[in-house]
Amino acid sequence: MENAAAMVDQLVRQMYGFEPTLIEELAGYDNLNYKIKTSDDQQFVFKINEGDGQKQFEAESRILNLLAQKYPGKFQNAVPTKDGQDSFLFEGKTCRMLSWLDGDFLANEDHSALLLSSFGSLMAHMDKTLLEIDDTVIKARRIEWDVQHVLELKPKLKSITDPEVRKLVDYYLLQFKEAVLPELPNLRKCIIHNDANDWNILVNQGAVSGIIDFGDVVYAPLIQEVAVALTYVMTEKKLPLESALPFLTIYHKILPLEVKEIDLLYYFIAGRVCLSLIQSFDAIQQGTADDYTLISQKPIISLLKQWIAISPEKASNDFKNALGFEVPAKTDYEVELKRRHLHIGRVLSVSYQQPIKMKRAAFQYMFDADGNTYLDAYNNIPHVGHQHPRVVEAGLRQMAMLNTNTRYIYDQLASYAEKLLAKFPEPLNKVFFVNSGSEASDLAIRIAHNFTNNSRVAVLEHGYHGNTRMGINISHYKFGGKGGRGPKNFITTLPLPDEYRGAQQNGDRSVGEAYAHEAVSMLDKTGDPLAAFIAEPIVGCGGQVPLAEGYLKALYPEIRKRGGLCISDEVQTGFGRMGSHFWGFEMHGVVPDMVVLGKPMGNGHPMGAVVTTDEIADAFNNGMEFFSSFGGNPVSCAIGMAVLDVIEEEQLQQNALKTGNYFMDELRKLQKEFRQIGDVRGSGLFIGIDLVTDPQSREPNTQLAQYLKNKLRESFILVSTDGPYDNVIKMKPP
Repeated sequence: MENAAAMVDQLVRQMYGFEPTLIEELAGYDNLNYKIKTSDDQQFVFKINEGDGQKQFEAESRILNLLAQKYPGKFQNAVPTKDGQDSFLFEGKTCRMLSWLDGDFLANEDHSALLLSSFGSLMAHMDKTLLEIDDTVIKARRIEWDVQHVLELKPKLKSITDPEVRKLVDYYLLQFKEAVLPELPNLRKCIIHNDANDWNILVNQGAVSGIIDFGDVVYAPLIQEVAVALTYVMTEKKLPLESALPFLTIYHKILPLEVKEIDLLYYFIAGRVCLSLIQSFDAIQQGTADDYTLISQKPIISLLKQWIAISPEKASNDFKNALGFEVPAKTDYEVELKRRHLHIGRVLSVSYQQPIKMKRAAFQYMFDADGNTYLDAYNNIPHVGHQHPRVVEAGLRQMAMLNTNTRYIYDQLASYAEKLLAKFPEPLNKVFFVNSGSEASDLAIRIAHNFTNNSRVAVLEHGYHGNTRMGINISHYKFGGKGGRGPKNFITTLPLPDEYRGAQQNGDRSVGEAYAHEAVSMLDKTGDPLAAFIAEPIVGCGGQVPLAEGYLKALYPEIRKRGGLCISDEVQTGFGRMGSHFWGFEMHGVVPDMVVLGKPMGNGHPMGAVVTTDEIADAFNNGMEFFSSFGGNPVSCAIGMAVLDVIEEEQLQQNALKTGNYFMDELRKLQKEFRQIGDVRGSGLFIGIDLVTDPQSREPNTQLAQYLKNKLRESFILVSTDGPYDNVIKMKPP
């Protein structure tokens, strides 16, 4: 340090003719900075940068000198050497001197509305001047801190070691690509400061008094300048959008922004946050992170997590309202429903008393057309989160390369089958791909009929297995409900083994064994051999009812004795949702003969599958070809593979266990307080709350369930209801 100070002292004396009385090292990101005091009480900043960047620094000096002349005391100016140069080379490094500006950093001040207004005012005046400058050196400059080029940093994503942060950054890179990239040629561009973080903004007497450090100056969209400043204005604020308005309103008053700029401001802010995090994680990985990098990372991560819960429409509308722009009218649901019913049959119902027009979604959030954010505690199809970038990009890449049917050989089919089947115990080692859980259920029954040469199928009360004709035939929820025509003559409906509401509550056997014994008696009365027994490990339409413990273990052997195959419908329970196990049947200590898969396989992309054994699959090869035009196509396989990768990398099964246990513990605390909560049940993130009018009689409280569902919707939380009395609040979130 002493040698460095001595070197600086010598250079300042030799090149500028000053006699330093103080040389104090200052913080710097990628250069060395020294505060210099001279014998005649002048103060300067002496800067040493790696490499020969004299052309760049000369351009920066031209900008600084112009701003310092127009706004005295607000900007540093370049101090020329004795021979009139703005910079000079020393041992391969570029050295220069700037004037000193007094003030404290905005980072150390309370961000009052008045202070942020003064910040916006000075930034707007500066940018208004910069709009008029044309500098070819700056225009040609490319740096890694330029938000418009943030997508070029995607290869560094792997340096983000936190999978939660990585997926959010990845999501916003994808959104930037879709929303901003096509509009870049249409945006106003100019020279911008590009780094108005709160350590580069000076404050004196309660107002912003200066802007320093033009080291990241670039030629970029004007709105990028605003976005960078607002990123740091909003950091560590409870209400980020509100905190941005004092800066934004005064900026717009001085330098009016355009509508298309306001619409993209949300994405540019996200871009700056992502750029900062990629760079900071990369610096940590490379071992080059300084104290500022480490300190600033945590609040930026916090802002990222706040930002994902805000929709682009909400941000744009709030900004437009504040600036006096017209905002879109609120959704007219009478018009929307009239349009829907004009072309869509009314049998396709909508959720909630007041329906919702959805616009977009991200992970656990859904956003309506008016910009409202909903916490999605209901939709179990986007298993790894709405619009997960890994899944989206897997589909996009494969769709751009090849999509065909299974009559051809392609790597994706075998690779996905291998990865999926690795999740199953022996002897489940063959898979047939289709396009939905309904198709899979239909196919499973077809395979069972073929293998056993029997017709009778045993199903559970309130079970649901799809909307095909066979799916309805084996779904008591459908054939026994409104509009249903009763069971076909080959169907036997077994009582739901419900430990809370069921009839089998006492006796020598366990509840599960008692139900299994009852089921066997019913099957034997038919006098028919069995083709199959199909059941979900937790019966969703029955009211999120876990099958009683011991039921499957006692019943499966009896089904097989009677010639039948055991089918586990894992459309809703599979892929780690149970937390404790990857598949629901594993909780019961059994291995089925076939497993039906659907919903979560493709995170919203239509996929389904039947997993079975060699013996059963070989028997199905009976001369009648099985073929699905889209089942197992390369795009579906790529998406399915991405879903499995995300579950593993983000430890989502463990998350389901931890979060689900916490959630049910809290619900059971409420149960002790409110007698209307009759039962809290489920596993992992598959949860049901059985509401009753009286805990003794257990009379279903349908009215309360509907009230709560709609009240939660008004509070922007999405849940639904189920069960034969529609009195069970169901939650199966992403």
